This record gives sequence, C-alpha cells and structure tokens, in this order.
Amino acid sequence: QVQLVESGGGLVQARGSLRLSCAASGRTFSSYAMGWFRQAPGKEREFVAAISRNGISTYYADSVKGRFTISRDNAKNTVYLQMNSLKPEDTAVYYCARRIITSATTRPADFGSWGQGTQVTVSS
Repeated sequence: QVQLVESGGGLVQARGSLRLSCAASGRTFSSYAMGWFRQAPGKEREFVAAISRNGISTYYADSVKGRFTISRDNAKNTVYLQMNSLKPEDTAVYYCARRIITSATTRPADFGSWGQGTQVTVSS
C-alpha cells in the first residue's frame, strides 16, 4: 500500500513561488507515474501536472504550462511541484496521486493513493 504525504503549501503573494513536495512510502515508488491535482472550493478536482515513472516525460494543464514544473527523485521517493508566477486563481488544495493505469491519462479517476492535500493560497 502506497501512502502519499504532501507538504510545502502556504500563503504567498501573486507572482510569488512555492515548491510542493509529495513523499511516498513503500519501495515501489519508481513503478508509478505520478500526478498533481488541485481543487478549489466549489469546483471539481482538476489535473495540474504528471510525470512518468523515470521522470523523462511530463504533462501540464494549459493553465499552468510555463509556470509550474513537476519533477521527481526516485531515490528519495518524492515528487515535487515548483510553482512560479503564482496567480490568485491558483488558490486551491493541491493533491498528489499515483496513476493506477498504464495509459497516459490525466483523469482523476485513473489515479489513486491520494494524499491529504496541502493548501495553497495566493493573495492579489
């Protein structure tokens, strides 16, 4: 059973930066593609970014492309989300999850082992 714990959220001013981390338990971390999602109040959970098992391939939502960078360190069982040029509309709870199917999907339903989330608040 993989358990994921997010950290690094907080309050930041617009145009600021934050780096989120997601630490995974277990010895199979490198076997899974990983993703970051976010959910704002009253909205559905949405895809933010994903990374392949070996870290070579990355995918981003159009809304964060060019501002956010996903990366992973398989030796540390950790995936990161570097967020730059933050905007108030980036305010949400951010979750990491592992992809549970093999295709390059970004649907939340195709991810599992969700962490508890970390709050990111961007003030204008």
